[in-house]
Amino acid sequence: MKYIFGFLLLVHGLIHLMGFVKGFQLAEISQLTQSISKPMGVLWLFATILFLFSFFLFLFKKEWWFFLVIGAVIISQILIIIYWKEAKFATVANIIILIPAIIGFATYNFENTYKKEISNSISITNFTEDIITQKDIDSLPPIIQKYLNYVGILGKPKVHNVKIIFVGVMRDRGKDWFSFTSEQYNFFDSTTRLFFMKAKVKGLPTNGYHAYKKEAATMLIKVLSLFTVVDIKEETMYLTETVTFFNDLCLFAPSCLIDKRIKWEAIDDVSIKATFTNNETSITAILYFNKKGQLVNFISNDRYSVSEMKTFPFSTPVKNYENSNGYNLPTYGEAIWNYPDGEFVYGKFNLKRIEYNVFK
Repeated sequence: MKYIFGFLLLVHGLIHLMGFVKGFQLAEISQLTQSISKPMGVLWLFATILFLFSFFLFLFKKEWWFFLVIGAVIISQILIIIYWKEAKFATVANIIILIPAIIGFATYNFENTYKKEISNSISITNFTEDIITQKDIDSLPPIIQKYLNYVGILGKPKVHNVKIIFVGVMRDRGKDWFSFTSEQYNFFDSTTRLFFMKAKVKGLPTNGYHAYKKEAATMLIKVLSLFTVVDIKEETMYLTETVTFFNDLCLFAPSCLIDKRIKWEAIDDVSIKATFTNNETSITAILYFNKKGQLVNFISNDRYSVSEMKTFPFSTPVKNYENSNGYNLPTYGEAIWNYPDGEFVYGKFNLKRIEYNVFK
């Protein structure tokens, strides 16, 4: 579809050259019988240039391509109105071109909300060069110390934030899988999680933004970035996203397990109960490890299923540990609801890239 749209941009732009050629009498244009002055011919040429630049910006995936498209369509439509008798059918092409441009503009605005939150969170982060030593983990339970040594946090800088990119598939209960790409930033000093997902659901571009900050947690999902299908701001979201934040911390920023807000309760040699408190909201989870010291599962009973708005046991089994940006981390994981009638895997995540202490 994108190739068809690009081709339409190119052809529609080149058609506008006819007005320029007619205005400057460079050739006989039998399709245009109305007189075109040279100033109007220049305007036809300008429309051509805008459409052609739009084509190349779209081709090379520049995120602001739609600004030029909208400008080109406006100028084109003004010219069509002036020369309506012969050019009126080009209005159809302008409408077809304008629809993706409007969607692109809406997507840009939606995603820009997420990007502004990232910039704000980075600006208030007090980055330090403190190095994590054995002394920092001495007070932690042995099972956690073994995990942190396996991950390889000693001798590395304290983690203030992490940027994670996943690709994978997700689904709702009773519905088909859809593919997604997600980008998220977790800030550990301000306890913030900003998650933006791009997907196609039933062939329609669908974007979602989860924001977890000190004052609130929200989830907003839009089809075509125009039509809101989910907008949740209930207090239950804060509890749910606190679980998610702590899950991310355990799996992808384990050096932050030295946080004083975490209380540990030993269970046995391969599992331990953790209670994490943020903004007077406490959640609990049980962490399961293998003999290597790898964290292999995380289970919490405090997360709400959005579709039912009830809590069910939530688990994230992980595997395929690899060295990712200097740390031994899982590169594949699943998100599972343990409903009364059985397990339901609703998400499969593949780690594509991870960065720590991102300054911009």
